[in-house]
Amino acid sequence: MEQFYKLLTGGDLRSIGISNSVVSKVQDQNYFDELFKCLFHKDRLVIMRAADAIEKITVQHPVYLSKYKNVLLELCNAAKNKELKWHLALLIPRLNLSGKETEIVWQILTGWVSNKRESKIVRVNSIQALYEISLKDQRFIKDLQTSLVEIEKENIPSINARIRRLTF
Repeated sequence: MEQFYKLLTGGDLRSIGISNSVVSKVQDQNYFDELFKCLFHKDRLVIMRAADAIEKITVQHPVYLSKYKNVLLELCNAAKNKELKWHLALLIPRLNLSGKETEIVWQILTGWVSNKRESKIVRVNSIQALYEISLKDQRFIKDLQTSLVEIEKENIPSINARIRRLTF
């Protein structure tokens, strides 16, 4: 099995390094499982790059995330680093969530969106996640629309650009 953490080290947080080549190495659930372990590495850079690769892989293979639903929900509660949060926000809508889990995730993501001290990328990706969740669970649409009206008043170009792209 690959030792993905070795491929994900080096450089700095401004670069994804060779995480795209890691994406091409993950051909099945077993390789994905090895990559997923990197989310718990001690090096913030490895975590960020692993999250980036996981996010890219699960666009085509969301089922790889299924067995990690509870772990991802726990990571959402525990995440401190913005680089992990921005990828978690994009991963969460790919999960098959129960009604209660959706409510919990909704609160977390809404908190990230409304926190002015949060990174703009985390906020933008959380808006996208909330939108995707609201498409699956209609009971959240009005809540999202209300939140977006408030957030739009901050007049942050990247956030407002994302809001404009949403269609209800």
